Amino acid sequence: MKLKKLATLALTAASITSLAACGGKSDSKASKSDASIVTEIKDDTTITFWHAMNGEQEKALTKITEDFEKANPKIKVTLQNQQAYPDLQAKINSTLQSPKDLPTISQAYPGWLYDASENEKLVDLTPYIENETIGWGKQEKIKDSLLDGAKINDVQYGIPFNKSTEALFYNEDLLNEYGVKVPTTMEELKQASKTIYEKSGGKVVGAGFDSLSNYYLLGMKNEGIDVSKDTKFDSKESQKVVNYYADGVQEGYFRTPGSDKYMSVPFASQKVAMFIGSIAGETYVAKDAASAGFKYGVAVRPAKYDLQQGTDVYMFSSASDEQKTAAFEFMKYLSSPDVQLYWAQKTGYMPILDSVIKSKEYQESANTKVPAILEKDTEHLISFPVTTNANAALNTEVRSIIENILTNPKGDREKMYKDGAKQLDDVWNQ
Repeated sequence: MKLKKLATLALTAASITSLAACGGKSDSKASKSDASIVTEIKDDTTITFWHAMNGEQEKALTKITEDFEKANPKIKVTLQNQQAYPDLQAKINSTLQSPKDLPTISQAYPGWLYDASENEKLVDLTPYIENETIGWGKQEKIKDSLLDGAKINDVQYGIPFNKSTEALFYNEDLLNEYGVKVPTTMEELKQASKTIYEKSGGKVVGAGFDSLSNYYLLGMKNEGIDVSKDTKFDSKESQKVVNYYADGVQEGYFRTPGSDKYMSVPFASQKVAMFIGSIAGETYVAKDAASAGFKYGVAVRPAKYDLQQGTDVYMFSSASDEQKTAAFEFMKYLSSPDVQLYWAQKTGYMPILDSVIKSKEYQESANTKVPAILEKDTEHLISFPVTTNANAALNTEVRSIIENILTNPKGDREKMYKDGAKQLDDVWNQ
């Protein structure tokens, strides 16, 4: 596939004021919903987009938005930066009590909006996607695993936006010094970490994981278990997953971020040889490696499954019919190949289209090592479950329980598993 330069987008993008018919037919359910869908924006329409992008990410989003507005002169997109994810989540939660004050669309994790979906405050995008006039048509379909990750209760409420996944970052110089190959399995990661720790006389820890929640969910999936409220934390599989990390911490060849918050900090000071973290953090890794004078590498996360992370864009039902159509067109535009290439190269987030991931332009992106491993790294992506209390259970409680086990190596681990199981059940059932 040959991608055009973003500069041509304003000239090549179809204006919504003269929408062309798209191929494909809708089923009866979608056709019935089509009756309320506006298929032509005749008057000036303003939509509001809440986001939490900063720095280069915000600059890229602003440029993309300006190009969209040039191609669609009757649509004005007002970008409102909420600064950080916690602030954005809090703003959404508080404003849901007054729907008229909600934006047209917002960046969000699906778990934030579970109650909103239950209370019919989100727009099901399927009728828009399948609409014969303004639908997705021949535009390339988003990667299935990412599109599925933006569903709530199997309804397509969201469109993937700033997505990432985990990868293995490694200090190439240290691995060469201690005669260790880049691990391709979790067992190899364990053995390589032991070797580094022992050969360095305990001065260099082998590896660590940035996110305990991610670690647990993926560990369980790689054991064949989809975590849910019925999963017992003290089960055989659960203990196996946690013990893998806890044993390594106890013996010294693994470590946690601890007070450093991110594994990239001890990695930068060469106190850790490898770590598993988000590809969105590569910019910091590259800068730190250059400053410290060592070569870094990026490899596929050493297990079958990986996790899709990052937020999606959701539309609120309080918007007018015209605003909904305008917002859908903007969401489609954000998902187009040229925009995805530009977004990925400017921000470090992954493209949500397979064609862009495989494209020559992306593979030859400057100052990044992620493109070379991303196709394989995203072969088997999973998402955090989006159900009642899942966010509190898996993003907060599981992390807290595992952290307690890892930081108490001499504690009664059996008791901690039993206590943890009860704590987790309480959160699921609150």
